[in-house]
Amino acid sequence: MNFDDIFNEELIGQMVTIGTNGVINIALATAILIVGYLVAGVAKRNIQRLVQKNPRVDPTIASFAASLVRYAILVVVFVAVLNRFGVETTSVVAAIGAAAFAVGLALQGTLSNVAAGVMIVFFRPYKLGDYIEVAGASGSVRDINLFTTELSTPDNKKIIVPNGQAWGDVITNYTSNPTRRVDFVFSISYEDNIDKAMDVIHGVIAKSEIIHAEPAPFTAVKAHGESSVDLVTRVWGATDDYWPIYFEMMKNVKEAFDANDIEIPYPHSVEIKKKG
Repeated sequence: MNFDDIFNEELIGQMVTIGTNGVINIALATAILIVGYLVAGVAKRNIQRLVQKNPRVDPTIASFAASLVRYAILVVVFVAVLNRFGVETTSVVAAIGAAAFAVGLALQGTLSNVAAGVMIVFFRPYKLGDYIEVAGASGSVRDINLFTTELSTPDNKKIIVPNGQAWGDVITNYTSNPTRRVDFVFSISYEDNIDKAMDVIHGVIAKSEIIHAEPAPFTAVKAHGESSVDLVTRVWGATDDYWPIYFEMMKNVKEAFDANDIEIPYPHSVEIKKKG
């Protein structure tokens, strides 16, 4: 056996060893990624379940904390994968620290979303389940995570609002308070008796089981329209009964007006024909 044969055998052996180690590292890294991703998801779901069983913990904080834990686990998994390929963890941390300023400049929007998410959870302008209007969108809050707020519209559309936009915009929370006022405008003709119409409206209100007696219902003349006298009626009820109150009043007042010969004017058009 000559020198070339020995050299070739050693070279081949080294290549086989390197290849075998590479395959093993890739397999282990893949396993770490898969297991880490599954563990992150399980941890997030378990935190949410624990909160659901404990009524003393705010679900909004739980959702945000669960999201934070998930991302933290994924970061650990990423570092473990790099370490599997021989990259020093301390080097990774040092590199991250050195690049933090540059990354911060490049990801100002993303980091501002994280900061805004923390402010939303801390000050709680809205929580899970609230119906809100923010950044030109409205819907029920389904999730608040590190970066976004997820809304669900009444017609089942999903709207994703970046936390930075949500925190930096005017937030209207329709369900934060336990009671809400429902406003109506009922029109009657100029020939109808105003006091009679008001009595009919308040008779309908008195029969309702979901309209609150306090604050007391209120009705007054709002405007003299082109073809009608407009009456404004304001009643109070539970926030969850807002739409049931609205639909109930619109139906029952119309039927009561008809039963008492009170006319609800509607626009009329006049057609004029010229001879020739």
